[in-house]
Amino acid sequence: MQDLKAELTASLDEAEWQWLLPHVRRDSLIIVTPELNIVDVGVAIANNNVPLVQNWISQELIHKPSLTQMADWQANLSKRFNALIVQPFVLIQELTATHQNSP
Repeated sequence: MQDLKAELTASLDEAEWQWLLPHVRRDSLIIVTPELNIVDVGVAIANNNVPLVQNWISQELIHKPSLTQMADWQANLSKRFNALIVQPFVLIQELTATHQNSP
């Protein structure tokens, strides 16, 4: 499991909203709220830890993007996210303004 966590940590990257649109079309985008560590979520999904993932879903700590969120992000195509691919999903976590790179 430690190897998986290290592998996912190394795979974590930043992405702009427009880069994520193909994953929205495939309905494979999952938002991870700031309360959770995105790599820990990726490990749980990769290991098929259903009870933990279901708990996060029931607490709305991970969820699909809402139409309102997608509209807001579409209005700001340079919006940046932490992104982690855990097939077949793409996990994202919004970066706050202080964590985004300046243009």
